[in-house]
Order: sequence, then structure tokens, then C-alpha cells
Amino acid sequence: MADSRICILTVCAAMLASCTQENFVPRDGDLLFCTSGNTAMSQAITTATRTRNHIQYDHVAVYANVDGVPSVIEASAQAGVCVVSWEEFLERADRINGKPGIDVMRINEDVDIPAAIDKALSFKGQSYDWYYLPENGMMYCSELIYESFLRRDGSHLFTPAPMNFRDKDGNMPEFWEELFAGLGKEVPEGEPGTNPNDMSMEPVLTLVHRYFD
Repeated sequence: MADSRICILTVCAAMLASCTQENFVPRDGDLLFCTSGNTAMSQAITTATRTRNHIQYDHVAVYANVDGVPSVIEASAQAGVCVVSWEEFLERADRINGKPGIDVMRINEDVDIPAAIDKALSFKGQSYDWYYLPENGMMYCSELIYESFLRRDGSHLFTPAPMNFRDKDGNMPEFWEELFAGLGKEVPEGEPGTNPNDMSMEPVLTLVHRYFD
């Protein structure tokens, strides 16, 4: 009888843990790193920014309750800087084992999160930055995060680095060649910038949830 009770309690505990994982909701200011999809743009991003980690990201956004609604603030190629519902963001995420390919990372430094969210919202309406250049009135995904999250002394929380658009063999992917040729610009190789893969590895972040585990 005792063994049966122990068995039942063990099963219940496992079910509770599973339920907790299924219903995890991020906190305001948590960063949402999305795993790489199959589009040409996604592949070009992860090819150029690949890390030793087997998980590769092609997008990053920030979770926030906006006017009381669970939401995500992001700079997307389709809509520029915008606010979308949490449900929509989860639904459109690429799937891994049938689950959203999203890692949730939390700032582990003393940062004014409400101020960071307000800063991110202040960029709403800006176009997506296909030029991948700083301070040009447009934003790409990790640039939005870089510009929004500041330490209390006003310094940037995240670290820019010379951008690389080439693959591991030093070749320029066709996606980037065609994109910048269409813009009439040189590929901004070496210009200071950010990307989701490098940002995810910064020590100011702690992984708190993986939706696809």
C-alpha cells in the first residue's frame, strides 16, 4: 500500500512539473531567442553568426505586458519595430519536436526593466534595418535590444562587435550579395553591430526556460 502511494505521488509530481513547463510565462524584460528557420534570410544569418553551441538563433525579441496584454516587442523583417501578442509570437515560432523553438533568457544585472521596455516601445513604427547600420532611424532585431537595454549609468548592457556576413569558409552567401546589390550598397562587413547568437552568449543573460525541451 505504501509503495502504491509513493508511486501515485511520483506520477503526480511528474505531471505537475510537466504542467508547469507547459504553462511557463516569461517575465517583463525577458529576451526571447528564436531558433533558426528554413528561409534564405534565416540561413544567411545563422551561417554568418554560427556559434559552437548546437542551438542557432536567427531572431531575438523582448517580452512585455503592454497595456496589460502579454506581448512581444520586436523588429521584424515583415513589420519593422512592432508589438505582437504573445500568443501570435508563440504560434508563428519554428517548431522543434512540435514545440516552439524559443529560449527565454533573463537579465541577471541590475537594470531598470520598465525603462528598457519604454525605450523599446519608443522605437515602434521604425522600419526594419536592411542596411544593418547603427543610428540610421531603422532597426534590426538585436539592434532594438542593444539600444533598449542600458545600465543605470546609461551605458549599453550588450557589447557590439565587428559584423561578419561570411560563412565559415569565408564566402559571402548569395542572400547578402543580392540584398545589398539591390540596395546599391556595399555589404557592411566589419561595421559595429550585434546578432542574436553572440548576444545570447553574453554573461549578462541567464537561460531560464527552453520551450522545446
